[in-house]
Amino acid sequence: MRGSRCGHSGGPHRRPGSADGYNCNMPEAMEIRPSQAVRGILFDMDGVVYNDDRPIAGALETVEWVQSHGIPHLFLTNTTSKCCAALSEKLLSLGIRAAETEILTPAAAAAEWLRTAHEGQIALFVRQSARREFAGLPCLPDDAEHGAAYVVVGDLGDLWDYRTLNRAFRLLHSNPEARLIALGMTRYWLAADGLSLDVAPFVAALEHASGRDALVFGKPAARFFLTGADRLGLHGSAVLMIGDDIDADVGGAQAAGLKGALVRTGKFHPRDLERAIRPDAIFDSIADLPSWWNRP
Repeated sequence: MRGSRCGHSGGPHRRPGSADGYNCNMPEAMEIRPSQAVRGILFDMDGVVYNDDRPIAGALETVEWVQSHGIPHLFLTNTTSKCCAALSEKLLSLGIRAAETEILTPAAAAAEWLRTAHEGQIALFVRQSARREFAGLPCLPDDAEHGAAYVVVGDLGDLWDYRTLNRAFRLLHSNPEARLIALGMTRYWLAADGLSLDVAPFVAALEHASGRDALVFGKPAARFFLTGADRLGLHGSAVLMIGDDIDADVGGAQAAGLKGALVRTGKFHPRDLERAIRPDAIFDSIADLPSWWNRP
């Protein structure tokens, strides 16, 4: 870890559940304070609010605190295995009330874009549970190998195999004008059995084979973060993104003009603090947010 200077001026970094201020071992972060125009929050979900199906300690209380104080917020996630309705139900099962409109996923953002005067057949490479977002759009049969104007690629997990990936390539190759749409560019995530490949490696393979760049909906694309800020009715500079991915969450948010906070939960690794990306704040967990927010 580089440096030992605390990124929160005014005291050491508080560990979750402690009552005596902050106990901080941080790199040289940007040292922002909530009073510096931070008015809204984007919460990453997996790795920040929960790990798989287990809530992270303090998450429920922190979200309740945010809601009770009327702080504008959204749950913004790169998850493409579930629709917004299913994610709302999952949060409710953990004790967190969040309407579908308070959740933003790459699939929902991409479907909204496709509905806005974009014509042509769509080939979906997403889990069945995420297809609800694309209801009413002209989607090709799952065995089609030509005819797509858009090839939408999400996280298929164990459903990926050579034949499936090759079908996506054939759809792109058969139409030089077809757009490759990536539902996020996260490299990996923390599954119940360990770190697992996410969507980015498969998109990268298709980009390399087809010779075209993907249009990305999801982190770390700037349009995704700015869509979240727009939903909150705030300028990006007034929004704090809280995530466990130093690249997709923190780096992506900062590149879009938002603030980025890193939590030491989920996929976090101490090596993240040696990277060139400097978070605006670092929390041991989401439970640190209220104390940080209330600092003068």
